[in-house]
Amino acid sequence: MKNLKAIALAIVVVLSTVSVSAQNKKIDASKSSINWLAKKVTGQHNGTVNLKEGVLIFKGKKLVGGSFTADMTSLTDIDLTGEWLGKLNGHLKSEAFFNTAKFTTATLIFKTVTAKGTDAYTVTGDLTIKEITKPVTFELATTATTATTKLMIDRTKYDIKYGSKSFFESIGDKAIDNEFELTVALKF
Repeated sequence: MKNLKAIALAIVVVLSTVSVSAQNKKIDASKSSINWLAKKVTGQHNGTVNLKEGVLIFKGKKLVGGSFTADMTSLTDIDLTGEWLGKLNGHLKSEAFFNTAKFTTATLIFKTVTAKGTDAYTVTGDLTIKEITKPVTFELATTATTATTKLMIDRTKYDIKYGSKSFFESIGDKAIDNEFELTVALKF
């Protein structure tokens, strides 16, 4: 009986010291979305960019990492039509903004993930746009099959200065806000 208790205790100790292995949850890009909102003095525009691929990394039920690639060539406005849509999309994809012919993707790699509560995290990651990498911090909520966030990006940190009052003081009512908003809904 003492041997049986000793063996059972040893098994419990061994099992409690075994680390939980990481589980990669691949993002379903076709069911996920990245929506953007950019404001200017005289209004705003909103649109989408497609997720190319992504993964969230969990240990047990706890988020511990992630990485994502967006297809910048898919960048499009959704509030305009016809000629104006073509003009805005062409401008956003030009060298004045994202230069998507040269920089076809943007990436985000999680560096730190801090739990704020059940299924709620503060994430700091490296965001790379136009081969310029800067840290971003945002809140992320998860469920068993989804993750969502809303974050602000300062475009001027990625050498996107067109229409910025920070660089062109006399621009007046043609000024475009430096920050744009991303609303991300991931399905895995």
